[in-house]
Amino acid sequence: MSIIEFNNQLFNLNQSLNAFAYNLTKDSEEAKDLYQETAFRAISNREKFNPGTNFKAWMFTIMKNIFINQYRKKQKANTVIDKTENLYYLNSGSKTIRNEADTNLSIKELSDMIDELDDSLMIPFLMHFEGFKYHEISDKLDLPLGTVKSRIFFARKALKEKILRRYGDYNTIRTSLTA
Repeated sequence: MSIIEFNNQLFNLNQSLNAFAYNLTKDSEEAKDLYQETAFRAISNREKFNPGTNFKAWMFTIMKNIFINQYRKKQKANTVIDKTENLYYLNSGSKTIRNEADTNLSIKELSDMIDELDDSLMIPFLMHFEGFKYHEISDKLDLPLGTVKSRIFFARKALKEKILRRYGDYNTIRTSLTA
């Protein structure tokens, strides 16, 4: 197939390819970029097209593959790779919440609530509070990592329930303090 024939077939598919690009991207500017990239790749790889085969299908396959590759790149760029031990950053939560416990509770009251916890919950919780990592607590207490994590979770949950029983809803406390 000559260059002129190839370019004519590409020109004849212009409208179909643009519509397909828009259907994939749902954005007119991205669709134009996708069409342009597809046309560039088709022209630069013209010798790979087998005459007598379906030119339209070949072009649509090129476009679809470019779109999929770009989509995967975007997804990979949005992925957070946590190389810290025990995936600390992934487990830390996406929002930072200001801790106002010291304004609503005295440290003594909080310490008393922690002391009321069962030892199986209190010890891992206090170790984590003091800065030990999950795997360090697991090693020191000779417990599975999952058990340590769940005990710390249940300790937090129990403390939240105790605070709620003693002081009521957090939003109610906060409004009464600011009033």
